[in-house]
Amino acid sequence: MGTRKTNGGGEVTLSRDRILINGRAQLVSAGEVHYFRVAPRDWKDRLTKLRDAGLNTVATYVPWVWHELGKGEFDFEGVSDPKRDLICFIRLCHEMGLQCIVKPGPFCMAELKNEGIPSRIKKEHPEVRPVTWDGKPISTMTVDYLAPAFLAEVKVWYDNVMPVLSRYTASNGGPIIAVQLDNEIGMLSWVSNSPDLTDCMCEEFRNWAINRYGGSLAGARIGARSSDHIAWAAALRSPGEKSLALHHDLGLFMRDRFARYVSTLSQYARQNGVTGPFIINVHGTGGGRARNFPIGISQLHETWATADQITAGSDLYLGDLTVANVADLYVVNAMLKATLGERPATAMEFEAGTGNYGFDMGELYAPEAVKLKTILSTAQGFRLLNFYMLAGGENPSFGTADDGIDRLASTGQLHGYAAPIAPDGQVNATYHAIAQAMASVNGVRDILSTSAEENDGFALGLVLDHYLSEYHHPASRLRSEQVADLERYRGMGPRDILTRALLLGGFSFPCVNLQSEVPQYPVVVLATGRTLGRQVQQNLADYVLKGGKLLLVGLLPECDHDGEACTILGDALGLTSAGRVVDAVRESGPYWPTVKAHSWVSPRPDQRVTEAQLLSCSDGRRCNVLLTEIASQLPCAVEVDAGQGKAIVLGCDYPADLDFYRALMSALGVEPRWRLVGADGPGVVVTSTLSEEGDRLVHMINVAPQALSFQLQRNGKTLFGGHRITIPARGTLLLPYGVRRKRVTIKQSTAEILGMDENKLIVSPTQANDLIVLVTNANVRCDIGVVTRRGRTVEVLISRHEHRDRPVVIDFD
Repeated sequence: MGTRKTNGGGEVTLSRDRILINGRAQLVSAGEVHYFRVAPRDWKDRLTKLRDAGLNTVATYVPWVWHELGKGEFDFEGVSDPKRDLICFIRLCHEMGLQCIVKPGPFCMAELKNEGIPSRIKKEHPEVRPVTWDGKPISTMTVDYLAPAFLAEVKVWYDNVMPVLSRYTASNGGPIIAVQLDNEIGMLSWVSNSPDLTDCMCEEFRNWAINRYGGSLAGARIGARSSDHIAWAAALRSPGEKSLALHHDLGLFMRDRFARYVSTLSQYARQNGVTGPFIINVHGTGGGRARNFPIGISQLHETWATADQITAGSDLYLGDLTVANVADLYVVNAMLKATLGERPATAMEFEAGTGNYGFDMGELYAPEAVKLKTILSTAQGFRLLNFYMLAGGENPSFGTADDGIDRLASTGQLHGYAAPIAPDGQVNATYHAIAQAMASVNGVRDILSTSAEENDGFALGLVLDHYLSEYHHPASRLRSEQVADLERYRGMGPRDILTRALLLGGFSFPCVNLQSEVPQYPVVVLATGRTLGRQVQQNLADYVLKGGKLLLVGLLPECDHDGEACTILGDALGLTSAGRVVDAVRESGPYWPTVKAHSWVSPRPDQRVTEAQLLSCSDGRRCNVLLTEIASQLPCAVEVDAGQGKAIVLGCDYPADLDFYRALMSALGVEPRWRLVGADGPGVVVTSTLSEEGDRLVHMINVAPQALSFQLQRNGKTLFGGHRITIPARGTLLLPYGVRRKRVTIKQSTAEILGMDENKLIVSPTQANDLIVLVTNANVRCDIGVVTRRGRTVEVLISRHEHRDRPVVIDFD
C-alpha cells in the first residue's frame, strides 16, 4: 500500500493489516489534546499526563478557522496568539518522545464555529451552501464539498498548512505519523436528512447517471428526461412517490462524490509534501448505540477502497458498555474491518470520559467502560486507538458575539468537562481507567501489534446497500417504508438479538462484505428484511447450492433496492412467504404472536415474539420445521437442504436464548472454541488473538453488573487445572496462552503480563490464587509464590494474601 522513508532509513507503512513505524509493527495509543484550547504553559503538563497514562501519541485538530487571520493570511507560530503556535506544540511532542496525528480539516467539527471553516467562505461564495429537498435551504453548516469555489479556498488552506506539517512528518524525521483528512464527511447531511442538491451537484449526478445507465434508463429512474438539466434537478429535489430507484442512485452517487472529494484533498496534501498515511474518520453512533454506524461506512468506504495510504477510523460514542450494546461495538468493528482489505483499522474518536458532556449531570459512565472497550477493540485487531477527548481546555476568545458567544467554539469558555483530564488539568476516575487499560495492553503490545482475532469458522454478512438509507424525501411513503424495513432487520437482526446472542453465547466472528466477494467462509449468517440486492441474492444462492451453509434471520427477501421484485434467494432455497403475523392491537383485541419449538430445537418453552414470517416449502421440497406460529400452525423457522448446501431460515425475532442460537450454529457445523463452563450467568465476551510469531492471548470482558465465575475450556480442554476463573463486574482479563520467548514459554496464566524479557516476567495477578504455567529449562524463582517443577514444566502459584494486588516478579536464572 506504499511506504515513506524517514531520514533514519525507517518508514511509515500501512501494510498487511498493520501500522509499521520505522519498519516495526506498532500499536498506536493516542490521546486527543487540543493545543489551541490549552495555555502553552500547560502543554507540557497535559502531554506528561498523556504519557503517564501509557499513551504514545498525541492527536489534535488544526483548525482553519483558528489559524486564518484574514484571507490568505495565516499564523502557525503564535505571533498573534500563543495558542496558535502549532510549530512549538509539535516540537514539544517530539522532544517528549511522543508521536503526532494531525487533523487539518477543512472540516474539524469539535464544536468549533462553522465546524472549523472560516465564516467568510459562505459569505464570499454563497453558492457553496447547498439547498436540499424541495429546494429548501439546509439547516446545518455543511457546504458542497466539490463546489469549485470551496475547493479553491481549501487549496489555499492546504498550500499554507501542509508545508508546515510536512517539515515534521516522520519522513522528515519528525513526530507526525498520520494525517486525518476532513472529519465525518457526509455526516451533517445524513443526520439532517438533507442531501446536498446544489445546481453543481445535480448536474454531476445527471452526467453520472447517464454514464452508468444510458440516457433513457437514467431518465426513467429519476423521473425526468436526462437531456433536460432543469427538469432533472427539479425531479431530484422533489421526487415522486415511486422514487426508490432515485433514492438508491442518489446514495450510490454520493459515495462516488465523497471519494472524489477525499482524492482531491489527498492530492492537495501530496502536492505540499505530505504523502500520508491518511485517515478518514467514520461517523454514526447515537443514543449509546451503533446500529446506524454502518451508514457512515456505507457512505465513505469508497474513499479508501482503492486509494493508496488511506485507511479508516471509527468515531464511536457508546457510553457504558453493557449486554445491550456490547454487540454493537463488536459488530461495527468487524464491519469496518470487512471493508479495509489489508489496511489497518483505527479508532479516531475512541470515547473516553465521564459522559457529562453537557455539564448537566445527565449522564455519568462507569470508569471501567473505557477498559472494556479497549480490551475488546484490541482483540479485534484495531492498531490505533485515540482516546477522545483526553484533555479538556478553554475556548480562546474569537470574533464577536453576534452568534451569542465571542469564543472559538459553541461550548462556552471551557471545553471538555467530561474529559479524563479536566479543563483545569485535574484528572478523574476515567483517567486512571485508561492507565489501567493501557497497563494491560502495553505489557503485550508487541504481540498485539501483529495479532489477528481467531474466529469460529463463520462470518456475519455485511450488505453495504442495506445502509444506503441516509436520505429519504419526507413525502415518499414507499421510501419511508423501505427505510423502516431496513432499519428493523439489517446488520444485527431484529431487536439486535441475533448478534447479541452469538457474541454472549461464546462465538467470535468477522464480517464479510457480501457486495465485494462471494463468501469463502463455510458458514454465513445474514440478517435481512424484504429488501436485498439482486446480485447479493444471486451470490448467496450460488454459495449455498455449491455447498455453503447459511443462517438467514429476518424475512425472505422479496425485492431489490429499486423496489423491483426479486426472490432469487428464496427460490434457490425452495421457500416462499406464507404471510406475516405481527404483535398488534386489532379491532377484535390484541394479537401476541407466539412460537412453538420442534425437532432438534425442542423441547423448549413456547416463546412470545413481536412478529413472525410464515414460510412455505415450494416445489415439493421437504423442510425440517423448527418453529411454528401457534395460531396459524405454520412454520416460521425451517431447515432446508439446497443443492450441496444447507440453510436455516429463522423468520422471527426469537428471544436471546443462548442455547437456542448455539443449537442453530451447531446444526450448521459451528461450535464455539471457547466455552465458559458452569458460568454464574451471561455477560462475559471471550475471544482470542494469534500473533505473527504464534503467540496467543485470551481476551475476556465482563459486561454484566456482577462478578462471574466459570471454568474456561478451549476446544473441550479445561484450562488452569480446572480452577474457576472469576471476572469482577465490569472487569477484563487479557491472559497469555502459549506465549513463547527465547528462554521460556508461558503455557497458560491467570495473571496478566506487565513486562517480560529473557531474565524475568512481571505479572499482574487477577485471582485469589493465580496459576502461571511455564515451560523452560531455566531455574525459576518467585519470592512470594510457590514454585513447582515437573521436568521442563514449572507451575507458579501466587496467593492474593501474599501479593496484596501488587505486581509480582518471576525471575529466570
